[in-house]
Amino acid sequence: MARVTQVTIPRQMTELISSGHKACPGCGGILVVRHVLRIIGSKTIITVPASCLTVMEGEYPRSAFKLPLFHTTIETAAAVAAGIRAGLRAKQQNDIHVVAFAGDGGTYDIGLQALSGAAERNEDILYVCYDNEAYMNTGLQRSSSTPYGASTSTTSSDNFKTQQKKDIIQIMLAHNIPYAATICVSYLDDLKMKVKKAASIEGTRFLLALAPCPPGWGYSSDRTIELGRLAVRSRVFPLLEAEHDKIRLTKRPAKIPVSRYLSMQNRFRHLTDQEIARIQENVDDKWRNIFKAE
Repeated sequence: MARVTQVTIPRQMTELISSGHKACPGCGGILVVRHVLRIIGSKTIITVPASCLTVMEGEYPRSAFKLPLFHTTIETAAAVAAGIRAGLRAKQQNDIHVVAFAGDGGTYDIGLQALSGAAERNEDILYVCYDNEAYMNTGLQRSSSTPYGASTSTTSSDNFKTQQKKDIIQIMLAHNIPYAATICVSYLDDLKMKVKKAASIEGTRFLLALAPCPPGWGYSSDRTIELGRLAVRSRVFPLLEAEHDKIRLTKRPAKIPVSRYLSMQNRFRHLTDQEIARIQENVDDKWRNIFKAE
């Protein structure tokens, strides 16, 4: 068995999310938000579009977050973040981080226009997409982030999604932003390094975080961290970063079959060996094309 990397984030770091939030047990999304905020610190204003996170945070006037938080419509997280940055700049308060947290529906799909506009203008914001690969908050519907072969409430097991997952990292890199990276809470050392780097850069920064979802993906809630490791080790979710379009891997795991990752999730249990082989081929091709490696 592979040695588990020790967590290097000190326990004494400030917790900016209270216990008693309304995330599901084992939610990968709330873990992403928790650790990103612990690293960035309390001098932060966040925007959250309609998503699972608006439920986790709690109903007005109560909040599980110990920070100023703006709820936005699902399509405007990046636009509102840019507006907050403009207001802070006008008041010469340039030492405050502005962070947008959005799901894949509010990033890959409905929020892509505002995100693209902010990135084209190189707005000084950090945008974090916690990617649970479907519209989990509204009934587990498929999004353009849903991977090939997955069943959702709108793509049943006998009519599963036949399109590949949209490559949002490549889309963001086409905007020539200064920094983009992928992160996973199963690899906190890697996550910490990238969040710290993103916080130190001026301009639009984009972090794509894998966020396993127990009810949406169909697995036991105590296996979120294990599932994240399998996603990285199977190369389904490469850990990478790109500075001014130059992509590099930050973890180069020993390859395991994608079947080990897929077999843990009920959303893939209908797949035949032939369909799993197709997914493996697609993962291998993408790895070779992007990283020029076997």
